[in-house]
Amino acid sequence: MFRPQTVRRPENVAWLITAPLAALAVILVVPVVANHNHRPIFSPLPVTLLFLGLFLIVEATEINLEVRRHALRITLGEIPLVLALFYLSPLTLLAVRIAALALVQTRNRIIPVKFAFNLANIVAGNAAALLIAYSFRPLHDTAPSTWLVVFAAVGANVLSTVAAVIGVIALIQGGMSVRRVLRTGTPSLVVGMITTTVGLVILLAVERSPWAALLIVVVAAALVVVYRAYAQFLRQHKSLTEIYDLTRVIAETRNDGTLADVLLGRVRELLQAECATLWLPAQARYPETLLSARVDDTGLIDLSATPEALRARAVETAASVAAGPRLGDDELRAILHEAGIKDAIVVPMRSGSAVIGCLEVTNRLHDRATFGADDIRLVETVAAHTAVAVENSRLVDRLRFDAHHDSLTGLPNRRRMLAALEEAVKVRAPGEVVAIIQFDVSGLRDVNESLGHSAGDKLLAEVARRLRTLAPPAALVARVGGDEFAMTLRMVGLDEAAELAGELRQALQDPMEFGSLTLDVDTAVGIAVHPDHGSDPAALLQRADVATHAAKTVFSAVQIFNLGLESRSARRLGLAGDLRRALENDELEVVFQPKVTLSGRQLVGVECLARWDHGAHGSVAPEDFVAVAEHTGQLNRLTETVLREGLRRCRQWADASRPLNVAVNLSSRTLLDPGFPARVSALLDEYGVPPRQLTLEISEAGVTSDSERPLPTLRRLHELGVRLAVDDFGTGYSSLSHLRKLPVDEVKIDRAFVQGMATDPGDLAIVRAVVDLSRHFGLTVVAEGVESELTLSLLEEIGCDIGQGFLFSRPLSYDRLEAWFAAQTEPEPTSVGGEVRRLRAVP
Repeated sequence: MFRPQTVRRPENVAWLITAPLAALAVILVVPVVANHNHRPIFSPLPVTLLFLGLFLIVEATEINLEVRRHALRITLGEIPLVLALFYLSPLTLLAVRIAALALVQTRNRIIPVKFAFNLANIVAGNAAALLIAYSFRPLHDTAPSTWLVVFAAVGANVLSTVAAVIGVIALIQGGMSVRRVLRTGTPSLVVGMITTTVGLVILLAVERSPWAALLIVVVAAALVVVYRAYAQFLRQHKSLTEIYDLTRVIAETRNDGTLADVLLGRVRELLQAECATLWLPAQARYPETLLSARVDDTGLIDLSATPEALRARAVETAASVAAGPRLGDDELRAILHEAGIKDAIVVPMRSGSAVIGCLEVTNRLHDRATFGADDIRLVETVAAHTAVAVENSRLVDRLRFDAHHDSLTGLPNRRRMLAALEEAVKVRAPGEVVAIIQFDVSGLRDVNESLGHSAGDKLLAEVARRLRTLAPPAALVARVGGDEFAMTLRMVGLDEAAELAGELRQALQDPMEFGSLTLDVDTAVGIAVHPDHGSDPAALLQRADVATHAAKTVFSAVQIFNLGLESRSARRLGLAGDLRRALENDELEVVFQPKVTLSGRQLVGVECLARWDHGAHGSVAPEDFVAVAEHTGQLNRLTETVLREGLRRCRQWADASRPLNVAVNLSSRTLLDPGFPARVSALLDEYGVPPRQLTLEISEAGVTSDSERPLPTLRRLHELGVRLAVDDFGTGYSSLSHLRKLPVDEVKIDRAFVQGMATDPGDLAIVRAVVDLSRHFGLTVVAEGVESELTLSLLEEIGCDIGQGFLFSRPLSYDRLEAWFAAQTEPEPTSVGGEVRRLRAVP
């Protein structure tokens, strides 16, 4: 997979600038030589050799400084150039510059196209300087008027050089912005003027007394010592800063899918490499990964410049492999030479004793720079952090996979099916339905009782395999119960879904062989479709289940859902008017379930829950009347009823010196109401309750399914000071790194994980991971569904903050809660004069 890349032409196109530049150099040299009749053509040999040595030194030396966090590379070529304009003839100056540059570039093995460009550039720039210098006057005196000529001459040299460099960069990279041109040219001009000033100062000192040259040499030697110490400090400081920033970014992005982008870009910049590569071999269900960041590409590519032999040796030896001018042996250097690479470092990433991948950098930028031993240690440090990030990312991925897949069959589980249905019903093309086809395997209990559970497991695995094979490509097949499988897919209509269900049922009836036994397996099939049978994923799956049970009594064993099969659905239709009257007559009761700190067994608050005892239907399930309220426009009134009762009781407890926080559940639809925060603020003022004593609980789906629309309401509630909690965490697709971007204070772990953690290692691992990550992000963790002492001890051991469940108390009416206070808790004075309630013992 390729990502967008910048347009880059071959380096050979630099000849298009080199040739005109060389011609310009000749044109500029001719008038200088022709008009230079008052001095010898060539300078004396000792002076020529002295300047050759000076130019060799400055050509081989670069000074790197950091100004306001910007790197600045300085060359000192203008200093000997100022002196050479006074003491050398034009042809001698050009010959010395050409010789010095040629020797240095030959030593550094510069490729021919760069060699020719640099040579033409130097000659053209120096010829321009000579032309200006000798157009005004021969440089004999050091008067201020001569300084201006020198500044103009050296300035012309710098401008010519910078213009040529900008031109060749723009030609190779396909363009260059004005801002980048200014950022490239301005520092060079400023530095050129500074070094010209230094050259004039040295010239004035030498003209006054030749012995001043000795003092200049001493000062230069001292500056070299100081600069080396500064450069070493700068490298160490920069490396430590970059490593800190890199490890921080790795920690922040390990689970959001941008780890490779951030890591490779930062590593390439840190090592000043042409290419940085992350390689992860195929492992279990993870395919091989090969991603690289290159200097001229805006994104990652799936190519690597690293020779396979270096990577193979690193994996085999589990040790770093490096090769280049200063690293490695002749065999490795030969491998690099054959691949056309200057140098490379390959560091294995380890998890324990196993190698899980490699971090690689190739080709140190700049012709004179190469990788060294310090760079190897730097890459090893980054690789260690990267290995931890990769393993943690895979661990979380595995935990999430296990949480959404059945361990026996490998199919998605009920939770994953519900999530897929939720996504499917959001977007539906005209003329199509979202079908849920559920299969109930008949006779599984008989197989388990007669042949053992291992035979029953094999039967279920074979049914899963067949369904996976027979299902259309776009279908999702899941195991949603002990002997129940479901399939969801988009179809033209209900008739097509029924036809497919019959074909699949018939195919599943083929005999299944287990060793010497042959089993005939039958299934009952139920069908529900969106939008005909509803939009709620759980309701659709439940209606498919109702149809499945009804299918067992019909000849075809295939049943399409209808309202007559579900009395509960029919009852919901008649609840709308009754709910309105119940709200008007205050017939709904608010009950309270205590929330207890696990470390000190202190009662810190209650969750307010609505209950409705219908005169004709008896107790109405909360999900029923909440759904009715959502569809009939009564949701705001229902929410306000619970809020008012909760805040009223909160005020009473505070007046009795027993302050307790209250929590109220919100529907995701409430978050889309822009006026809701104002109503909450008014109620808080009406009852005189501090905002931090109110917690509003929103389901995980409510903050992730349409994450942008609820944000304004969430932020306004947060600004009020109200605490926000994410309810039923773990049932959706959100991650803590995503929730950290939302103004939430609390995470409530779904009861399905809490109740299963005592018997299911997967649920325990998920709860532990959520607690650890929540504490890292500063979020309070509440465990729902605490119903056993073993679960309580496990939660306390892993550091969960608050528990809520039947082990402490069921939801109680206000009067029964007061009695529970007296029977199960005892007061404990606080430092501010009030009291908190502590459980005497866990019931």
